[in-house]
Amino acid sequence: MSGIYAASLLISAACLVLLDVRFRLVFRRAPVAGAVALVVGVGFFIAWDAVGIGLGVFRHLDSRWATGILLAPEFPIEELLFLGFLTYLTLILLSGSQRWREKARRR
Repeated sequence: MSGIYAASLLISAACLVLLDVRFRLVFRRAPVAGAVALVVGVGFFIAWDAVGIGLGVFRHLDSRWATGILLAPEFPIEELLFLGFLTYLTLILLSGSQRWREKARRR
């Protein structure tokens, strides 16, 4: 039981928060819309994983880098952290690219 992967995901998510705060991309720009988008995105991916687990496509394999904590059969806590990270990263990339296009149009 290590937790290095979970810690890496949390540190990476903290870096996303710094980008978000500095450039006002998601939660500093529209906190309610950002929260809704994050919850909906994570919910979608949890459902996606549940279907994959039910079909036997996704399986949890023990790793020395993981905590070993399962939230459900074949669904480790690191998966939830990853889905949150992935969704937040996508929101930041979309918001950042939208802002970049807006600035390019004004020039």
